[in-house]
Amino acid sequence: MAEAKFEIQMLADRVMVRPDKEGERRSTGGIVIPATAELANRLVWGEVCGVGHHVRSVKVGDKVLFKDEDQFEVEVQGAMYFVMRERDLHAVASERPEYGTGLYL
Repeated sequence: MAEAKFEIQMLADRVMVRPDKEGERRSTGGIVIPATAELANRLVWGEVCGVGHHVRSVKVGDKVLFKDEDQFEVEVQGAMYFVMRERDLHAVASERPEYGTGLYL
């Protein structure tokens, strides 16, 4: 008998985010910063993979900025995701800007 598959649906104001791949980074001066370097209060980018029915500011596929240290992690099919409330997001980068900063990814 085939095993049933269950689709994950986020509830209320929850957002599921897949963090961008972290690796070596380069400073604007060209200095290589290793992936193991700790930066205090660093925010990271990720892609929204699911939203609850009360989420109003982001959609699936948007890039969002958040602090990964304070979020819940969940592993699904070998990939790591964060689950958080919409209010824990600091910024959204989307193709449908309304009130942007003029900065682009």
